[in-house]
Amino acid sequence: MSVQRRHGVRHTRRIAAVAVLALAGSLGVAHAVTTADPAGAGVDAAAQIVPLGRTTLGGADPSVIRVGSLYVAAKSVDGGIAVRTATTLEGIATAPKHQVWRDTGGLGEVWAPEIVHQDGRYQIYFAAGTGAAHRMYHISSATADSGYSAATKVALPADKWAIDGAPFTFNGQRWFVWSGWAGDTNVEQNLYIARMTSPTTTTGGRYVISQPREPWERVVGNPFINEAPQPVRDPNGQLHIVYSANGSWSSKYCLADLRLRSGGDPTYVWDWYKSNGCLFGSYAEYMMSGWDPTLFVDGPGHETFVLERGDIATSPPSGNRFPTMYHAVAKGTPYSWSNRYWYTGTAVWWSNTTYRRANVPGANTNVGYSLKFFE
Repeated sequence: MSVQRRHGVRHTRRIAAVAVLALAGSLGVAHAVTTADPAGAGVDAAAQIVPLGRTTLGGADPSVIRVGSLYVAAKSVDGGIAVRTATTLEGIATAPKHQVWRDTGGLGEVWAPEIVHQDGRYQIYFAAGTGAAHRMYHISSATADSGYSAATKVALPADKWAIDGAPFTFNGQRWFVWSGWAGDTNVEQNLYIARMTSPTTTTGGRYVISQPREPWERVVGNPFINEAPQPVRDPNGQLHIVYSANGSWSSKYCLADLRLRSGGDPTYVWDWYKSNGCLFGSYAEYMMSGWDPTLFVDGPGHETFVLERGDIATSPPSGNRFPTMYHAVAKGTPYSWSNRYWYTGTAVWWSNTTYRRANVPGANTNVGYSLKFFE
């Protein structure tokens, strides 16, 4: 989500599922110079082909978790936040919406709610505000679709413009990662991280971990964008932050990855290594080598890993693949916010992948897991 984002809804037919072995190469299954077998598991290529998963749910910024046998989603709608629950991921789109919070206090635009289940409660984080006033807020409940608390502002260091916040626990420490401005003007959106001591309180400073400075993430600017950070842990136990680059108002919106080196400090920017291009996007020239552009959608972004309770300790839940949801616009459809839909997809861990960077402090290459995303 960016400062220019708006949410639109338009219902059309669901696109038919596609699962054809002949598409394996186009879907990025083939090996590349910097890649090896996905997760080193010898997974058959045909098994990695996933049907196109456009749902009937229009709009942006999906957030979905699984709690036992229940899938729970949060969405910005009707001047507040609604929760949907279903027994299947696909069922989220047609499930009844339960309005769990409304902006009765006039906070402003409500963007990108992020739901997790921590400390025995459902916790929803969202941005609200107008212009430079956007900040992160929090509500919680013991049940998925009712009984939420009043909104509480999340106390982030420096108290600057902030959106797309997500909490997680890594190596026993609570963290919060979000997209924000360095100062009080809209020049670029960076990714920041801070330690947490409670669901609404941080301690210490905010630390920048990514800025939109690579050519492939500066294709669309004013402002330049790093946003929608999503934490996940790879099979080696290393931390990743998957994020969206370029403006959400453009079909060049895409997903990229930050990988923390083994044993690295999450607050030290040079311990993070960035993918050398988009990992999920619509344009071949901006993709990382060995990653192919999408076949069916334009501008995929703001994805969510559908994890148990939204807890990165459960990733990968089994094997080397797990479900995702993301928003995008169907190819052949004019790219606009009003034409975005939620899509289901699959993420696959891809082992022995090298991320390279220019001369900076420390090592300039790092080898580990990356991700391939399948429509």
